[in-house]
Amino acid sequence: MPEESYETKFKNFIEMCAQAKEKGIDVVFIHHQEVLGDDYSEIVESLNRLSAAELSLRILSPDQRVASA
Repeated sequence: MPEESYETKFKNFIEMCAQAKEKGIDVVFIHHQEVLGDDYSEIVESLNRLSAAELSLRILSPDQRVASA
């Protein structure tokens, strides 16, 4: 089975960056670091996209996260 492309796999993350940039938001918050990627190359790509969009990143600490149902 072929691997998913980064763009397909992280579509929501890419869209979040674009929407933040469009709205003039400069910091994005994520609940789990896994949102950035599953391996080194995906994480670096996510960080590159954040940088290109001139966004800062904040990962919420476990005590700030909403519990999953």
